[in-house]
Amino acid sequence: MTLMALPRAHALEVSDTLQMHGFLSQALIITDHNDFFGPSSEGGGSWEYTELGLNASFRPLSNVLVGAQVLSRQAGSDEELTEPELDYGIVDYQFLTNEESTIGAQFGRFKNPFGLYNQTRDVAATRPSILLPQSIYFDRTRTPALTADGIMGYAEKRLDNGVVRLQLGFGEPRFDSQVEGSLLGRKDTGNFSGKSSYIGQLRYEYGGGTAIMALTNVNVRAGFNSKESGPGDGGFTFKPWILSFQYNQENWSLTTEYAIRPIVMSGFKESYNYDITGESWYLQFTRRLSEKWQWLLRYDSLVIDRSDRSGREFADKTGQPTYSRYARDWTTGLQWQLYPRLLLSSELHHVKGTGWLPVINENQSDSQDKYWDMLLFQLSYFF
Repeated sequence: MTLMALPRAHALEVSDTLQMHGFLSQALIITDHNDFFGPSSEGGGSWEYTELGLNASFRPLSNVLVGAQVLSRQAGSDEELTEPELDYGIVDYQFLTNEESTIGAQFGRFKNPFGLYNQTRDVAATRPSILLPQSIYFDRTRTPALTADGIMGYAEKRLDNGVVRLQLGFGEPRFDSQVEGSLLGRKDTGNFSGKSSYIGQLRYEYGGGTAIMALTNVNVRAGFNSKESGPGDGGFTFKPWILSFQYNQENWSLTTEYAIRPIVMSGFKESYNYDITGESWYLQFTRRLSEKWQWLLRYDSLVIDRSDRSGREFADKTGQPTYSRYARDWTTGLQWQLYPRLLLSSELHHVKGTGWLPVINENQSDSQDKYWDMLLFQLSYFF
């Protein structure tokens, strides 16, 4: 067996290793009821879903990679294209490497290895659909799920028929006003601030990616600094487990993920405290019809509280609709690769429930419909 060896680092010309890439995506969203990312149920729909990104990387040393991405994103009224942010920025250092193994760490703002798609979810060309399954990859709580500021270590072992990869990240997650609305049902009442948290994922790829299995565990912690008119200072803890599986063949893929999502809100005024466990899962089939066309069919299920699947207990306590506590979504879509760098996507959702809709204002669920349909088109350019 070959022994692990310290890599021989040597300086490289930055110009020889510099890589720059970018992407631009613009979507049109039309719903018959319930707004999603802007006034989608009005007039000609909403154009308020836009993604612009520019990333670069280089190697100052053979075992050191420096990379960063700036992202400007609009998803409804909560984000503005004129406010770009550092999506990720890392220094990746490989401590040990040989033909069989690699051990390294990333320092800075790293992408969380959350499920199968989170680390590449910003780039439309890497997504199987315009919207990822919302039961797992919530867009309304996207910010804390996406990245953290800290350190992530990784170790990879290459076997005869596969690869095992372990990632462990420690740092502080980021929060925004959309998370506040999703967790408290209100906005402009204060601010969440991330506390020391961790994420870990064990992933196994068999046969060059024929089968992919992953187990993810997360412990996200945050404190809340309340305004005088708000719910009072408190704390938030989120500890999901996600089991992921994907099977790939030349012309089709089958993907499924299942998550248990314990959430604890404590220290607030009594009506804002809760301790619940949610459940999420989806089953997704993609078929490559030709080199340029791909078709998708997916069923996606979300339950906010497993002990109250129908939402009746919640409705009795709050007077809000039962269907605000779950969502069941049938999705079908087509992707057309017009040119190597141009992708046109479309998809249709038929949804029962409003459990993953972004929170726009207090008591918005009173005016939402239980059954609703959503049609999306997206044009994406990348280089």
